[in-house]
Amino acid sequence: MTPTHSHFSPLARLLHWIMAPLIIAMLFIGVGMVATVSHAHDMLIALHKPLGIALLLLVVVRVGVRLTRGSPPLPDDLALSQRVAARASHLVLYVLMAAMPLIGWAMLSAGGYPVTLYGPLHLPPIAPHDVVLFAGLRALHTWLAFALFATVLLHLAAALFHGLIRRDGVFSSMARGARRERRTSV
Repeated sequence: MTPTHSHFSPLARLLHWIMAPLIIAMLFIGVGMVATVSHAHDMLIALHKPLGIALLLLVVVRVGVRLTRGSPPLPDDLALSQRVAARASHLVLYVLMAAMPLIGWAMLSAGGYPVTLYGPLHLPPIAPHDVVLFAGLRALHTWLAFALFATVLLHLAAALFHGLIRRDGVFSSMARGARRERRTSV
């Protein structure tokens, strides 16, 4: 879709600001899960599974919103390399946001573990019970979590660059929904 607006839609902004803290929480919950064998481990797993599925559902909605409503154009004076980096990093974010919960779900399925949403509500397995597959998916889930963490940090750095240094409206198009013109000094 060719964007004809200067800011993200209210729904796109809402989804972004709901998902951002959830993704960060999921990354830290995941680190906590693998770093402890205490009673906290079970509680962290009980949080991690339904949050992952919630994020999967949210990213499906978010992709639909992005495809139907588009995104604001980048500033005209932005270098081609930065335009390419912005588009590539957003694509990587969307792929990782969808892949992480799907791989986690498949990993648990391969390990014979249920994906419990709440109480007796479980999701069906999406992969065959196979310990070798479980091990491979667990390693992949770990490495993609590192990639997601790095991509989120780069995304945050780019947002701060646009908001604090360039002041070109890119940050405010997601933060407030209204793009301000870049100030120039005379």
